[in-house]
Amino acid sequence: MKIGNDLHSDRGSEWHRWDPHIHTPGTVLNDQYSGADPWEIFISKVEASNPAIRALGITDYFGIDPYEKVLELKRQGRLSHVGLVFPNVELRLNIETNRGAAVNLHLMFPPDDSDHVDRIKRFLLEFEFSYQGENFRCHREDLIRLGKKHKPEQTDPDAARSVGANQFKVSLDQLKAALGKHEWIKHNALIAVAGGQKDGTSGLRDSTDSWAAQRKNIEQLAHIIFDSNPKQISFWLGQGALSVQELDEQYNGRKPCLHGSDAHTAVRVGAPDQQRYCWIKGDLTFESLRQTCLEPEERAVIGLEPPRGSLQSHTIKALTVSGAPWLRKASIPLNAGLVAVVGARGSGKTALADLVAAGGYALSTQLNKESFVFRAKEHLGTCKAELTWENSETTCNEVSSVDIDNILDTPHVQYLSQQFVDKLCSAEDTSNPLNAEIERVIFDAHTRDDCMGASSFQELLELRLEGTRQKRRRHQETLRKASSDLTEERSLKDSLEGLIKDRSEKAKEIELDKRDRKSLVPKGNEERTKRLEEVSQAAEQTRLQVERAKRRYQTLLHLKGDVEDFRTRRAPGILDGLKQERPDTGLSEADWNEFKVGFVGDVDTLLANRLRQVNSLVAELKGPSDVTPPISEGADPNVSLIPEGADLNQQTLSLLDCEVARLNLLVGADSTKIKRYSALSDKITKAESALVKLDEQIERAREANVRIKELTQLRRTAYEGVFEAIVEEEQELKDLYAPIQQRVAADTGSMERLGFTVKRNVDIEKWAKAGEDLLDLRTGPFRGRGQVLQAAKGTLMPAWQTGSAAEAATALLEFVRENEEKLRAHQPEKSEFREWARRISDWLYSTDHITVGYSLQYDGVEIEQLSPGTRGIVLLLLYLSIDAEDDRPLIIDQPEENLDPQSVFEELVTRFREAKKRRQIIIVTHNANLVVNTDADQVIIASCSHHRLGKLPEIMYECGGLENPDIRRRVCEILEGGERAFKERARRLRVVL
Repeated sequence: MKIGNDLHSDRGSEWHRWDPHIHTPGTVLNDQYSGADPWEIFISKVEASNPAIRALGITDYFGIDPYEKVLELKRQGRLSHVGLVFPNVELRLNIETNRGAAVNLHLMFPPDDSDHVDRIKRFLLEFEFSYQGENFRCHREDLIRLGKKHKPEQTDPDAARSVGANQFKVSLDQLKAALGKHEWIKHNALIAVAGGQKDGTSGLRDSTDSWAAQRKNIEQLAHIIFDSNPKQISFWLGQGALSVQELDEQYNGRKPCLHGSDAHTAVRVGAPDQQRYCWIKGDLTFESLRQTCLEPEERAVIGLEPPRGSLQSHTIKALTVSGAPWLRKASIPLNAGLVAVVGARGSGKTALADLVAAGGYALSTQLNKESFVFRAKEHLGTCKAELTWENSETTCNEVSSVDIDNILDTPHVQYLSQQFVDKLCSAEDTSNPLNAEIERVIFDAHTRDDCMGASSFQELLELRLEGTRQKRRRHQETLRKASSDLTEERSLKDSLEGLIKDRSEKAKEIELDKRDRKSLVPKGNEERTKRLEEVSQAAEQTRLQVERAKRRYQTLLHLKGDVEDFRTRRAPGILDGLKQERPDTGLSEADWNEFKVGFVGDVDTLLANRLRQVNSLVAELKGPSDVTPPISEGADPNVSLIPEGADLNQQTLSLLDCEVARLNLLVGADSTKIKRYSALSDKITKAESALVKLDEQIERAREANVRIKELTQLRRTAYEGVFEAIVEEEQELKDLYAPIQQRVAADTGSMERLGFTVKRNVDIEKWAKAGEDLLDLRTGPFRGRGQVLQAAKGTLMPAWQTGSAAEAATALLEFVRENEEKLRAHQPEKSEFREWARRISDWLYSTDHITVGYSLQYDGVEIEQLSPGTRGIVLLLLYLSIDAEDDRPLIIDQPEENLDPQSVFEELVTRFREAKKRRQIIIVTHNANLVVNTDADQVIIASCSHHRLGKLPEIMYECGGLENPDIRRRVCEILEGGERAFKERARRLRVVL
């Protein structure tokens, strides 16, 4: 008779405390219950259990009488919180442990059929025990007869029954034969064997290990092991001495370890040793017990409390939709683990995903013409989606305006709509959005301390690389200046021959002009002419000093302006720049004042003194000074203004100019000659001044080799410095990606196929093209496009990609040495050499074509080259396995869309099973493997009515766990290969039920 033991939960498979092995008052053996009403004590203890016992396996030896008594009490309203009561018949095998006890074996039966009690009793009659020529069957009267036969002095029926039960033993062959005769038993009963030392299979050991085969026979037959020892649990899960494959081969697969209080006294009711409570995930139905045989690691746990997956604050308890008359039920409960939404196409699966995402403020970025919300917008009206979280908080959003309201940087849920997944996996999307998601995961993998307050990957990247990139920029500036200076020095060196030739020509011109001037001097004025030359040269030298002093004065004035500008504009700008670049220093305004930039000395006084000195020098050089004799208007022109023998270099410029003018008048014979003589004198003076400057240029050109050598070394050092910064950036990136790299390396399976590599990206084609754009490629060694590229690939590419800073610098210098003359042959016809050479130098030593980045590979193939389907695998591995820090609910709409069934099974099933232990996952799927073999905790079956004109069709959601037969039936009906997936799972796990 069915007593309403079923307690199917719309929320699917949830953890409940079970006591599958508990004895009641009146148990056949070792009954230690006492008191006026032991049954009341027993029932009260169960009802008061904490944690509450939700399922009871009422156990007795060779019978189910106590089970029937508990059923009667439950009919009377007791044990209201207990959803399932089922019979557990304990047998004793005729095999003895090394502690002298018979091995205990349990037969557990489902209470689902109304005639299950009669079926069990008929089945137990199959067991017979022979004693003194008489056969005894397994039922109450025969056990009493056996007890009295063994101990005739026992007259009490209950005591005699205990004696008989203690003697009654069952052979393994007898058990197998009995199972073979009863189809209902064979398809419904579960066999459990004790695993302990005293009365379990662990006691079947001796020095010769002669019981090993028998022990294996028993354990092969069992579906369940009754043991709470952690070592036994690990062994039967394939985590101990034998692997999963070895358990499959030797023991018909893994076994769940269950544990009950095994109470024979009121004190032990619901109180197992060491608080080793038994937790089973599933409905409060016998089917959940069967599911533990299919999923022993996922569905059964022994401990103080059940496993906890996602945090309460990150677990959606229910979705409630208001203002939606098209929904049959306004509230949909959601499981904390893996929720699979299935249904025919157009049944409302994506609608549910969209509504959950809307309630979690995650739909705004997913809206597109394919989404349910977009397509149904005109029918949504004031529809609102509200999520109730397990910590009792709620989030709510108006669905029709979700694209503009409540947009959060970090939504409460993570939604991978089908369109979003397609975009990330698209091979045509050149923006490579998958990389952005990878970067987000890399950022999340770092601890808060490592993130230094950064809120995104790019911000953290900038913080980590700021020093190396600044170093690179500085070396690049030095490199550019050194290259420019080298061009100037080489041009100067190349001009030496021309400068020398110019000097020679100028010197000749001066000599000719001097001869011409001399020819203008009348006979007898040679002495005066000589004196004129001496005074003129002295005047020119003094004039040069005056000019230099004036330039110096002007430069000092500019410097004074620079000082003022630095104080009023540049210094405050530098301080403001430091504040902006380093906003997180925590320095006060008073602290920052200590960083004000200024001049070490008293530059104002220094500049004032220098200006005054230069001004005095100009006045002194120009004259007249106190020592200069006065020149009267009526002075005799034949009388020298400067005494004979006086040092001309000590005279003022004004006096020298007057003396030159006087001598010019005396030397010239007539006014025409005087003008010509004066003009030639000016020309000679200027030419000689230019000759002095030319000599300075020649001297500098002769020293160019020394400076070229210094600048070449400086350029090499700067180039090395750039590469040192690149190498440092590589290391920083490796450190940045280390947490993900370690996570991938520590994982197994498909994760092993992922690879993160930090490397230099060298766009050598870009570099070669930039160089060829500067060359005339019509003729010469690099004639035609591509020759520079070929030359660079052999010499430069290896060093640029993997070489050290020194190796990169050496390789480039070698390339320059080999090709410098060849490049010169390609100078464009109308280009100015100096500018062209500078641009060539800038190109040769440029490094903007070299960047540092990371590369993600799958099976050794770069992610950019993967097919959309394989990218889909990488994407899901990213969210399910690598992204361990994100524990928000994850919603995925049809993750299998781009994948073949084999890839789904091999790559994703295990990942979903692992990921659901730490975060809530909701998947919309058509793939049976993603429902069955992931052991989905809740299945939501979507269906809808026929189309209604001007309205949305009515949508229904039916919820439950896979242990619910109605849910399993619907899954098989809806999903292609559903029934095959269920059978395949049982076959794969080697479970026969």
